[in-house]
Amino acid sequence: MKNGVDTKAAPGRISFPAPETMNSAQREVYEQIVSGPRRTLVGPLRAALHNPTLADRWQRLGQVLRFETSLPTRLSELAILVTARRWNSRLEWAIHAGDADRAGLDPSVAEAIRVCEPPDFGDDAEGREIYEFARQIVQTGDVDPDSYAAIVARWGEVGAVELTAVIGYYTLVAMTLNVHRIPLPEGVSCSLPGEHGVLAEMPGAVAANV
Repeated sequence: MKNGVDTKAAPGRISFPAPETMNSAQREVYEQIVSGPRRTLVGPLRAALHNPTLADRWQRLGQVLRFETSLPTRLSELAILVTARRWNSRLEWAIHAGDADRAGLDPSVAEAIRVCEPPDFGDDAEGREIYEFARQIVQTGDVDPDSYAAIVARWGEVGAVELTAVIGYYTLVAMTLNVHRIPLPEGVSCSLPGEHGVLAEMPGAVAANV
């Protein structure tokens, strides 16, 4: 053990602090995480606990962006799925595909994103706008004027700020999961087509019926 971390061999590239080996700072952050809305320690926070100050700030920001924005959960989860698919983050996809389904996202939309085909939102203009905003920003680092204006018109400037932050935060999550090879939890499976290390290219949504 070193610095409160169980250094025995772990799947992936990094060891994870375990409750019985955590130092006091790590244990404090761990208790905050498992007593909050997440109720469990999974994903990137397992690695972030190597620096408990980082893990603390991380989980606080994540709580705001996942649970406390003005965007409906269905649309926030849609943006997260686009982000997870772009970076081919299997764990991020596995967790949030389930969350998106429970929040009411059309399963056919999630499946289209998974296989990188044009999703058909039908009469769901909100979903189409969120998808296009997220798709553009993860693939180009920017959003065209029309897509930006559509989000501001529907959700206000606060919505545009929140949506951009959600996508940026879950990009950080995806990179952390990928780089450290953080494994899927036991009993969780995920299948994302594509080659490891090659970014997914997502097409525009099916055009709205007019």
